[in-house]
This record gives sequence, structure tokens and C-alpha cells, in this order.
Amino acid sequence: MSEIIVPGDLIYKEPKRFEGSFVDNGSTYASVVSVKYDDRVVALKGKYRPIIGDYIVGIISEVKFNCFVVDLNSPYVGEISSRETREPFQVGDIVSAAITDVDEVNEAMLVEPRKMWGGRLLEIEAVKIPRVIGKNSSMLAMIEDGTQCRIFVGKNGRLYLKGGNLALAEMCILKISKEAHLHGLTDRIKNFIDEEKAKNGVQ
Repeated sequence: MSEIIVPGDLIYKEPKRFEGSFVDNGSTYASVVSVKYDDRVVALKGKYRPIIGDYIVGIISEVKFNCFVVDLNSPYVGEISSRETREPFQVGDIVSAAITDVDEVNEAMLVEPRKMWGGRLLEIEAVKIPRVIGKNSSMLAMIEDGTQCRIFVGKNGRLYLKGGNLALAEMCILKISKEAHLHGLTDRIKNFIDEEKAKNGVQ
């Protein structure tokens, strides 16, 4: 049975730190609208906040003398030092990178930048990304196997799709984003892939 949770609602009587929550006096409360079912909480809203270790998909928004400014699909931005890359990025380039540091105003330092090309960029809410990945990456693997599409997932809510059936892969991800709070999502996505492939005569 699922339960809608609004900001300020008690989730757990013990401290548990995860996206879309905060801890006060040893208990865990919702900070965004979420759905709780079984013992899991899925946030339905929320802006991406940079976290050290996250891999993101960003867009170069400004080129400076010593760095590249990166749009993170967030109120906060990232920077790639010119020393981190020999590639001359331009405004509008799509890049993947890892967050190595976050300062006091949540601006991120990015490393391992790599330009992405020849595919399609897709954006969803960052809080839905764990559902796209699935437990032990099971959902992502199922979509890639069913569509023969390579998918790079950024924790900031951006995904880069390349090769295979791009349209079907995109439809699957948007369906997950829309139905992230519902039970039986894995089975529904599997059936959706099978039905779409059968409709188009694809084995």
C-alpha cells in the first residue's frame, strides 16, 4: 500500500539520510513530496544538488580563460579546469564528468570530462534517476538489452542515449519517470518493450 508524503511529514522514527529528507531530533522527515511504499521512499520532486563522486551529464554554458562553466540541470553550476582537458570545449557541447569537490555554495569541480556526440540527450527529474537505474542496475540493463541502446546516466537527471532503438529507449525512460511511484514498474516496462517491439515486427 502506498502513501503520499508531503514536506514535514514523519517518515522514520530513526535517522536515515537520503535524497528528499532531513533528520531532526533523531527522526527522519520528508523535505519534498514523496511516495512511501513497503519500506521504500521515492521522491517525486526535487532539484539536483551536486554530491562528490556523482557522475553527471552537463552542457558547456560558458568558456572562460582558465575553465569551462557547466550547466548541471540544477540551480548550481560546475566548472572544468582547463588543465583537466586538452579538448577545446565550446558552448553547447554535451559532456560527462565526475564531481570531485563541492564548495560552500554547492558549486562543483568536475574531472574526467568527456565530450558526448552522435546520440540524444534526455532530461528527467534527478530524483527519478534511481528508478531508471533500478536495483543492482537491473532496470537500466533491461532497457539497454531490449533496445540495443547504450545509455549513460547522469545523477543530475540527464541521460545520453546512443545507438539502437533510441525512440523506444526514450519512451521507456519517460514512462519510468511518469510512473516512478507505482508498484510493479519493472514488469510494466518489460511488457511495454515487448509490446512495442511486437507492434513494429522486431524480435
